[in-house]
Amino acid sequence: MTRTAIIAGAGSLPKLLAEALVSPVYVTFDDIEVPEGLDRLPARIEKLGKLFKELKAMDVGAVTFAGAMARPKVNPVKLDRHALKLAMSLGKGDDALLREVLALFESQGFLVRSATEIRPDLLLAPGTLWGRKPSKQDEEDATRAQAVLDALSPLDVGQGAVCAGGQMLGIETVQGTNAMLGFVAETPAKLRRDKGVFVKTPKRGQELRIDMPTIGPDTVEAVIEAGLGGIVIPGGKLIVLDQDRVKTRVEEAGLFLKAR
Repeated sequence: MTRTAIIAGAGSLPKLLAEALVSPVYVTFDDIEVPEGLDRLPARIEKLGKLFKELKAMDVGAVTFAGAMARPKVNPVKLDRHALKLAMSLGKGDDALLREVLALFESQGFLVRSATEIRPDLLLAPGTLWGRKPSKQDEEDATRAQAVLDALSPLDVGQGAVCAGGQMLGIETVQGTNAMLGFVAETPAKLRRDKGVFVKTPKRGQELRIDMPTIGPDTVEAVIEAGLGGIVIPGGKLIVLDQDRVKTRVEEAGLFLKAR
């Protein structure tokens, strides 16, 4: 049996995947904490060819990508031919760049496994509802926010939006979900027609093997701080971390979380 390497970013997801794998290899480009007892393989983005050779020497046949990663800063003088090809894609949108990463690993013979193939329990089934029942206005706001995200999908902009009383209060961009929710929290009450709903969803055609949207307890706290009434996600297409805490906090705060 070949091993699976976790291309690890920040957050708890890499550790969760490691718990479900036999003898995984932790590949780290930054100073990421590695669970005790696991093989760590430090890597540099400029030397991907070296990484590929080392992975194969460690009997790695598959890779999975997990955790938050910032766009890499590269030293152009040190780029090998693999890294040079990737560096030429850094000016593209996130989805386009990640497809280049995926294609590069596949070209070296590695199977790319999604996080949810390894841990399907991280998904919520369609129809899941935690907390209160959404109002008619909540449903309408969720539908409008989803329509805005669908319209923006071809532009590779973001995965989250907030609508309140039919009016858009925020659209996620490169700064991320928490930055957007922080901006919404600062919106004056006079501009808000209702509490509002946060919708998080993949972009149409997004490559979910390498980039599946994720929420967790910190997301719920940001939604509470923003004064919103609920969260809507797609069933089976978004990771929910620490689900017991998320469910408890949603119920305590009088919110709802619905998987459509």
